[in-house]
Amino acid sequence: MKIPKFLLGDNTDHPDAIYIVHTDYPRFIINLENDEVEWLEEFSAEDRKELELEAEKLIAEATEFYDREVSRYQD
Repeated sequence: MKIPKFLLGDNTDHPDAIYIVHTDYPRFIINLENDEVEWLEEFSAEDRKELELEAEKLIAEATEFYDREVSRYQD
């Protein structure tokens, strides 16, 4: 099965939260309610430096994915 790069999720225990799951490396979940990011990978100190550079881009892509998905529901 081919899993999409981003998945949209919610949970009734957290009614105001909207989650975006990034399924490619580095995997993470971002809560768009408060922009909190949970990384699903463990990183070495060397990887962290590279991750910091990539994280801003990945989070922007996740937000663009959400905006696109919401616009499709509104159309």
